Amino acid sequence: MPCADDTQRIAADARRALDICNACQFCDGYCAVFPALKSRRSVSAEDLTFLSNLCHNCRSCYHACQYAPPHAFDLNLPRSLSLVRQQTYSDHVWPPLLRGRLPYAGWPAVAVMAAAILSAVALVVVPALLWVPPEMLFGRQSGPGAFYRLVPWRVIAGVAGAAMLWSLLAIGFSVVSFWRSMGQAPTGVPVLPALRDALSDAASLRNLGGGGGGCNDRDERFSQARRRFHHALFYGVMFCFASTSVATVYDHLLGWPAPYPLASLPVLFGSLGGGGMVIGTAGLALSKLRADPAPVAASLTGADCALLALLFLVAVSGLGLLALRETVAMGPLLLLHLGLVLGWFVTMPYSKFLHAPFRLAALLRAAMERRGRS
Repeated sequence: MPCADDTQRIAADARRALDICNACQFCDGYCAVFPALKSRRSVSAEDLTFLSNLCHNCRSCYHACQYAPPHAFDLNLPRSLSLVRQQTYSDHVWPPLLRGRLPYAGWPAVAVMAAAILSAVALVVVPALLWVPPEMLFGRQSGPGAFYRLVPWRVIAGVAGAAMLWSLLAIGFSVVSFWRSMGQAPTGVPVLPALRDALSDAASLRNLGGGGGGCNDRDERFSQARRRFHHALFYGVMFCFASTSVATVYDHLLGWPAPYPLASLPVLFGSLGGGGMVIGTAGLALSKLRADPAPVAASLTGADCALLALLFLVAVSGLGLLALRETVAMGPLLLLHLGLVLGWFVTMPYSKFLHAPFRLAALLRAAMERRGRS
């Protein structure tokens, strides 16, 4: 984690950049950051927290900026806000004992996340190796209840449910802390209409539009690729959640245990979800690796790619389990997939995943401010 001097330097650089942008206002229509900035005479610490998470890092403002390097002002707003944004994850992580102690950038972040994922995989694999006979684990399993003959449903639901409950609790407390750090919310503004606006902005990724032409994913040329890859990943996760929900209804209300036929809703939803996650994660990782390095905070790339790699492995292992569930590979693939899913659940509040709820909270604050000004 950055030391106190680095944190102050990062904040000072971001505040300087935002002051220049507020005076210039050339990028006013690019995203929600600039209208929100325009309503402020000066940029406080609370404003930095808010604006840095409202930024979607589309980098359009960098390529349009007349004060970007090699100008003497050396203005690089996307990189400045990225560094502040990364600091907010550490400042508001829950429980508070972990604040300032977890790395969110560089190789330390990748190492911590990898250790957590490997521990989660081991937590599933090691006990299964002890209670499942090798001939069953590496034998061909088929028919209703085949998965649960290897790992009982109570174990799957209990371990995964406890991990997910903890993660949701930790994320919830982190978001509350983050919300308070943005300062006093506008008063007298209906929350529900503002929440509808924020959800619409999040679902459509309107702020990755760069004023309509798209992001500058690689260079000064506009592109909608990053926006589409984000959509593929997000809706892929939603389809996977729908698959799990329908499978739960099938199993517990209708008495139809997994695995299900290829034409069933859980399999169709899961296939669409897994495919979307593979396309989204691979596309976003490639976009990051091929992007113009100038407006990028290079220290954050590792942690970003670590999360994308985890989600990619979750999707690939799930699709592999579906394709090979009638073969001797089903047992090892099931354990690997369950371990990776558990690793995802465990690391959600302590990885780059935290940007999603923080950004939604910032979008809600921006929507409340817009409605308050109208």
